[in-house]
Amino acid sequence: MERNQLLNLLAAGPVIAAVKGGDGLEAALDSDVPVIFLLSGDILSVADAAARVRKAGKRVFVHLDLIDGLAAREVSADFIARQTAADGIISTKAALTRRGRELGLVTIQRFFLLDSMALDNIQRQKAQDCDLIEVLPGLMPKIIRRVAQLTGKPVIAGGLISDKEDVTSALSAGAVAVSTTNPAVWRM
Repeated sequence: MERNQLLNLLAAGPVIAAVKGGDGLEAALDSDVPVIFLLSGDILSVADAAARVRKAGKRVFVHLDLIDGLAAREVSADFIARQTAADGIISTKAALTRRGRELGLVTIQRFFLLDSMALDNIQRQKAQDCDLIEVLPGLMPKIIRRVAQLTGKPVIAGGLISDKEDVTSALSAGAVAVSTTNPAVWRM
């Protein structure tokens, strides 16, 4: 999958199911969301989970930082690329997204925007080593717009997205999609 293919998919269905376990995965597989973020699991289960998502006709991204048994090293991206059906990876670490891009994965760098220093960090990095950016929490329309302008990268709003108003607000601010663990939002 290429970045533009993902963006086209998100343009048609901008809600991403972020799942943290088996029950969440089942609900996401039964939903109409086109993309699933795997936010939990371990090295023994991630390949099977990714294969199930792909078999359901959906795209899957693995959050490297949250999979038990994977280290914060580039070899984790190699593992996902070689041993799973994942379309891409998510990480807070630029070295991992850089390696993922080298391997042909679509990469998403996640930023926690806790204060102005975090925003300055995005501006300094320009997130050059990723295809998309995910910002958390996703309830800050002015900041979403600013991040998109500063980086020139497509932005996904994640974290604390709980209803249609949150989705609409993030998309109106320039986010290409929202990610949420809330199954009620997946069904909107």
